Amino acid sequence: MKKNSIFKFAFILALFLSVTTLNNVVSAQTVKATPAPKGSWQHLGTATVSYGVDKDVIKVSGADAFRKLKFMVHDAKLEIYDMDVFFENGEHQDIQVRSIVERGGESRVIDLQGNTRRIDRVTIVYKTVPGNNFEKAKVSLWGEK
Repeated sequence: MKKNSIFKFAFILALFLSVTTLNNVVSAQTVKATPAPKGSWQHLGTATVSYGVDKDVIKVSGADAFRKLKFMVHDAKLEIYDMDVFFENGEHQDIQVRSIVERGGESRVIDLQGNTRRIDRVTIVYKTVPGNNFEKAKVSLWGEK
């Protein structure tokens, strides 16, 4: 009887650890890009950022192309280290952002190489800067057509 209980406990522990590990690797969000006029900004995705260094992937699907990107920050101050933009044609652009964006602020506008490009996904490395409000930063990624 004790062996059966030990096996059940070991199985539940292994299951819990595997789920916890998967949640800490990369969180992903898929957003469907909809047609919009040239020069307009379109929301591409939102993520909640941990206090430690965090890496998130925002998957962009749809037929639209973008020339520029920017971040809008909510709830807490955010430190952005790096961003990788992967295009549908297989090309990739590494952008070292290295900036701190205040709560309620925006990042600088980031120009994409090669004029308008169809984005497959954007990987972002960043962290919430701890403050007095004890909230995690939420970041919204926007693309200009």
